[in-house]
Amino acid sequence: QVLLADSGGGLVQAGGSLRLSCAASGRTLSTYTLGWFRLAPGKEREFVTCIDRSGGNTVYADSVEGRFTISRDTAKNTVHLQMNSLKPDDTAVYFCAAGRTWSRHSYHYDYWGQGTQVTVSS
Repeated sequence: QVLLADSGGGLVQAGGSLRLSCAASGRTLSTYTLGWFRLAPGKEREFVTCIDRSGGNTVYADSVEGRFTISRDTAKNTVHLQMNSLKPDDTAVYFCAAGRTWSRHSYHYDYWGQGTQVTVSS
């Protein structure tokens, strides 16, 4: 069992930055692909980014490419999402997730954080 705890969300103006964190307990994250997804009002859950077990491979949704960066700290059993140049369209609840499969699809992820709200004002 892996327990994930998201944090770092908040209210920021357009163009600003936030850094989300996801801390794991119960089991090491070193054998999992780690991802971030988001859920905006009236929309379906959306893939944001994921990073493989080695930390050497990442993939991003087109909407965040070049603005967001995912990283993992194996020693601290955490994953981070650095979000720069934020836009109002980035407003959503962000969830970290851990799974055994390198995938953009949420159904491949077994463990989820509780979510952290990100609100970007114009």
